[in-house]
Amino acid sequence: MHHYTEIKKLINQNSHLFWFVPDDQKKNLSIAVVLETIFNYGDINAVRNLIKILGIEQAEKIFNEQIAASNRRKGNFHELTLNFFKEFFNHYASRNIQ
Repeated sequence: MHHYTEIKKLINQNSHLFWFVPDDQKKNLSIAVVLETIFNYGDINAVRNLIKILGIEQAEKIFNEQIAASNRRKGNFHELTLNFFKEFFNHYASRNIQ
């Protein structure tokens, strides 16, 4: 996993968001699960930190892979979250602004 130490720290700082994962398994979360959870339930600081760690291009790539994989996986994002990040990446990723 890219930026493993930073992602692990972010998970620990937002541990309450990953209530569905036993504490000893949180270090094994995929970046896709981390992104999905933080985008859906995290505050603006958690989202900013995740995008800063991954870089906007990588965050966009993971997001787009998630929503393109299947309707079920696309459905894992709240409707407003899905729309927001589609617009966000359309606007900012093409400009490489963080």
